[in-house]
Amino acid sequence: LDEHDLIFPERNSPIVSGSKIEIKRSKKISIDVDGKTVNKETLRSTIAGALSENGIQVGKLDQVTPALFLPPISGQKIIITRINIEEKVVQEEIDFKSIIKNDNRLSWREEKIEKKGEKGIREIKYKITYKNNQEISRVVLSKNITREPIAEIKIKGTYIKIGKVHTGLGTWYTFKNGLFAANPWLPIGSYVRVTNKANGKSVIVQINDRGPFGSGRIIDLDKVAFQKIASLGAGVINVKMEEILN
Repeated sequence: LDEHDLIFPERNSPIVSGSKIEIKRSKKISIDVDGKTVNKETLRSTIAGALSENGIQVGKLDQVTPALFLPPISGQKIIITRINIEEKVVQEEIDFKSIIKNDNRLSWREEKIEKKGEKGIREIKYKITYKNNQEISRVVLSKNITREPIAEIKIKGTYIKIGKVHTGLGTWYTFKNGLFAANPWLPIGSYVRVTNKANGKSVIVQINDRGPFGSGRIIDLDKVAFQKIASLGAGVINVKMEEILN
């Protein structure tokens, strides 16, 4: 007999002719629960009974392997996966929109805020499922805007003071991938407005390089700038280049 086995009548009970002795063998089991493994003994006839006997509570949503109604087997491992579900309300910010108003009294490089924008607040209610304290799913139950965002209003200057005007050929190249261009003679850091004479599209660029040096070519636009007024496939286009003085 093992010390955990159950014998009836008790070991020190007297016996008489015709006595019936019943022995119930204890089963050694291991239980994986709450991040640890515990080794236990049980005399119960079901896994549910074995867990209860050892003071281990099982929630309604918890998963038990093998199933609770099955009999325990000596040497068996029982795995309890804790399943918890909660509803949680999370607040998230809603970005505000920017409204731009043009003002021809301000220089084209001036910009000011007429009205500050404010982010809104949205409350989202989630149903979150956890397995052994690890989130495995999140379902949106509802969304509710508790504070509407307030749009920001910007005043952007559009006044451009034009100096000398040049016409010639414009090309493109890859340099800094921005609104920049190369010109043979204009000061580095100065600005020009370049207009595609074929379609009237314009772009303002800063001179930050030298070139082009081909016949009739007056400006070499950075790739990004060229795409604002023509397709890259055009290669060489007729342009008007206006020096900007402000």
